[in-house]
Amino acid sequence: MTATLDEICVVALAEAFRGDGEVLCNPMGPLPVIAGRLARASFEPGLMLTDTIAYAIEGNLPLGGDPSTAVIEGYMPFRTVFDQVWSGKRHVVMGASQMDQYGNQNFAAIGPYRKPKAQLLGLRGAPGNLLNHPTTYWIPNQARTFSNTVDVVSAPGYDRIAQLPEASRRHFEIRRVVTNLGAYDFDTEDRRMRVRSLHPGVSLEQAQEASPFELAVTGDVGESRLPTDEELRLIREVFDPSGVRKAEFR
Repeated sequence: MTATLDEICVVALAEAFRGDGEVLCNPMGPLPVIAGRLARASFEPGLMLTDTIAYAIEGNLPLGGDPSTAVIEGYMPFRTVFDQVWSGKRHVVMGASQMDQYGNQNFAAIGPYRKPKAQLLGLRGAPGNLLNHPTTYWIPNQARTFSNTVDVVSAPGYDRIAQLPEASRRHFEIRRVVTNLGAYDFDTEDRRMRVRSLHPGVSLEQAQEASPFELAVTGDVGESRLPTDEELRLIREVFDPSGVRKAEFR
């Protein structure tokens, strides 16, 4: 079976959960939710999933599916999620309206914060997420989101976190940034964004052209992993048979 870009991005996000073990997989948005469920169904069975509303669930629940069709493992309203945040036993996938080379993220406002051109989500729980447990980002449009600076820091990046006491940055980790062009990490000495892999058909020149800052490159850049036939079946037939994931690529 031939994979499409949306399915390659799902797998790239799912790979961010590899090795997590028993943590709360807390992806936000349709495509990240599919990725988290795919990770548990394929290679990371210890992940804890929710129905995205109030229940911890067992089983392969379709996107937007009725939780009564899955095994409900426990009641987990949003207030209970904070226990997982403070303990560090959580891995969240967030979005971004702007992101710079050190991972500083903005989804609060565009323009001056006191009189913005556009009011967005606000700071939400982003600062606490970054200080307590791993965070991954899903960015559907790299060229529109990567920025030399961010207007508001909703969640800190590695340059800002380096200014804090060691105890405050102990659990800080931006695990992965996945875009429509590739997957990135910050595993460099100066903690700048590094190209980890590029999706099939995307060149390093294209990825750099879609970024206003210089992307770090160490060694040969690999190609993002393709879904297996079983992963494609799970994505298409089990988790998202109606193709909701494709909406972000139109």
